[in-house]
Amino acid sequence: MVPKSERFKITLLMPDREATIDVAPDEHIWDAAFAANIQLPALCHQGYCLTCAGQLENGGEVDQSDSLAYFPEDRVAGFVLLCTGKPRSDLRIRAGRMREHRKQKGLLAPYSWSEGSV
Repeated sequence: MVPKSERFKITLLMPDREATIDVAPDEHIWDAAFAANIQLPALCHQGYCLTCAGQLENGGEVDQSDSLAYFPEDRVAGFVLLCTGKPRSDLRIRAGRMREHRKQKGLLAPYSWSEGSV
């Protein structure tokens, strides 16, 4: 287990609440949230479907090298895929989809969670 001093503080902003968890640099953010009993949407767990996506508030760094489909345009717009993203700094993430962003940029925008959910 990674010592707490080497973990990052991740604040998840959800429609109904805010939660903060500690995440190791080698741990996917979604997995850490799940271990803390925080339910976030996800379908593929491979960084492809966009269901788990969130948007960074106030910047920060996330390693998305485990994602099957993550584009430079996603990074520039501050979007991250929580199921395959590993923190490289403390983060504030607004849970939500990036499908509209991808469609506007003409990028791959596969199926995603229903429009009424997070």
